[in-house]
Amino acid sequence: MAMPAPQGRGRLAARGSRATASRSPLTKKDCRVPMNSATPSSGRLPRPPTGLDADAVRAAYRRWASIYDTAFGGISAWGRRAAVQAINTLPGRRVLEAGVGTGLALPLYAPDKRVVGIDLSSDMLSLARERVVRDRLGTVEAVLEMDAEATSFTDGDFDIAVAMFVASVVPHPRRLLTELRRVVRPGGHILLVNHFAAERGPRWWVERALAPASRALGWHPDFRLDALLAPDELAVATVRPMHPFGLFTLVQLRN
Repeated sequence: MAMPAPQGRGRLAARGSRATASRSPLTKKDCRVPMNSATPSSGRLPRPPTGLDADAVRAAYRRWASIYDTAFGGISAWGRRAAVQAINTLPGRRVLEAGVGTGLALPLYAPDKRVVGIDLSSDMLSLARERVVRDRLGTVEAVLEMDAEATSFTDGDFDIAVAMFVASVVPHPRRLLTELRRVVRPGGHILLVNHFAAERGPRWWVERALAPASRALGWHPDFRLDALLAPDELAVATVRPMHPFGLFTLVQLRN
């Protein structure tokens, strides 16, 4: 998964010892790179598969960074384009892209949007920074190294938040969604694009076979939609399968 100073509620609030980022015009130094099914009777969400923590994510994407666009950019393009196209039609200017990675989506935003990208991987962020400079992306306000489960933004700082291919990567996906809800204003929009595990068939067997390799892959192949969304959230969400072959899903929620 540029930078004139934002005004008003667009300011970053430092939390703990975190430093806020400068919003001066972008140079290469500006971007800091510092199954369980739920049962209605229990009301409990299934726990996502274990095995990933922040260090494992950083290590995995340190290995992936140099080949990420080649290995993953093509197959993920449909979901990424669909998410940004949806964002471009929504009201509000300020967009948070959680898990911005190498910045593949950044050139797709409409000129009236102002985007802040965050990621846990400094290796991925360095490539996103190069993309912003190379493509002169004036829509990008900042690219920051930050944990998407515990950001330093103020409540309601954004009109829209999007997390593309992130929910099955973070250690605590429900915490991710809670944090996105916090930083998006009431009435704003949250979008997620992700691979969710099949319920049956050959793909289910492949996902189960790959599950023990989660730490090496940097994501959970057997991650389930109901590990992210509670039944009441799923009931009001817009859920659309994406090409290729429904491998990815676009989920849209009103905050």
